[in-house]
Amino acid sequence: MKQTEVTIGAPSWAEIATSDPAAAKAFYGELFGWRAETDPRPEAGGYTVMHLGEAPAAGLSPLYGPEQRTAWSVSFAVRDADATAAEVVAAGGRVLMEPMEVLDIGRFAVVADPSGAVFALWQARTFAGAGVFNDPGALGWAELLTRDPERAVAFYPEVFGWSVNEGESYTQWGLAGEDFGGLLAMGDQFPPDLPPHWLPYFAVADVDVTASRAAGLGGEVLMPATTVPAGPRIAVLRDPQGAAFGVYLAGTVD
Repeated sequence: MKQTEVTIGAPSWAEIATSDPAAAKAFYGELFGWRAETDPRPEAGGYTVMHLGEAPAAGLSPLYGPEQRTAWSVSFAVRDADATAAEVVAAGGRVLMEPMEVLDIGRFAVVADPSGAVFALWQARTFAGAGVFNDPGALGWAELLTRDPERAVAFYPEVFGWSVNEGESYTQWGLAGEDFGGLLAMGDQFPPDLPPHWLPYFAVADVDVTASRAAGLGGEVLMPATTVPAGPRIAVLRDPQGAAFGVYLAGTVD
């Protein structure tokens, strides 16, 4: 899906909660060219919006509790966070954080699908989400990694109305016939203690160069640059604090 603006039901925002916000700002600034703007208000809790040019590209926050781990998360745009949270429960998921107001910018909830994969619901008020998609340095794809793909392909269409494009080895999610994300079944190649999760992918001008640069900045290459059959060139990386994310060649995801 060549998303150019926030679309209801599709990924609208990716944010990282990290144990070292200053180090994360430096790492992603070097890797993606992001510019950090931290909200100075005490009630914002140190939340930072990372910009690509003048457009908001992703969020960054400190860890807010001892149980929280350094990780990326994905938010999906909804018209009514309360109603969608109720639909999550009706479909077999859970509400982890009840819908709440976030300053004057939107209404937010944290939920989990039946397998435990966590994601967020975002009902925009003054802040819609990402202001750029698919350009180098911007969010462009979201992938669910799960050990229960059958239940996932029932749950998400019920909640969001997504279409399901099932291939031989990969399933893609879509809206109005255009795909914006995928599903990867977690097999033996994944550590048994790694929970199901959503993984954001960011577009880059050169996957190989980005993977090498991430390693040089203290990160790790979890999956080397690979060209997917009939698909884009991708890599999966991990930042120095342990948060995983994907990159793909800009212009190759439609």
